[in-house]
Amino acid sequence: MSDLNASQNRLVWFDIPVADLERAAAFYRAVLGITVHVENAPGFSMGVLEHGDGNGGCLVPKIGEITGNSGILVYLNANGRMREAVRQVEKLGGRIIEPPQSIGPHGFRAIVIDSEGNRIALHAATDA
Repeated sequence: MSDLNASQNRLVWFDIPVADLERAAAFYRAVLGITVHVENAPGFSMGVLEHGDGNGGCLVPKIGEITGNSGILVYLNANGRMREAVRQVEKLGGRIIEPPQSIGPHGFRAIVIDSEGNRIALHAATDA
């Protein structure tokens, strides 16, 4: 995590629980159009979502922590590819709960269930 993340951004990291790490990595690669690097160590695996100097997060195999109907809603960046991201959701085993819609001056969001059963929001400046 960079100093910029720690001092400027409210969200500095996130863990998304998954049942199948490879399936989830494929889902997020396609939906967000990023790389997901799967790391394995003795007794521990995770899929780190590409983030450069921005906010980061990872996929962690924790099936018991998956909840798709309430709780914290994480907004993930789909800027410039909202329509493609939503197309990829259903193609890769997810479900669309709310299609892309305006959230006023804050851009657009779609709420989806990912390939693992987690509820997440996709966010973009436009619905394109």
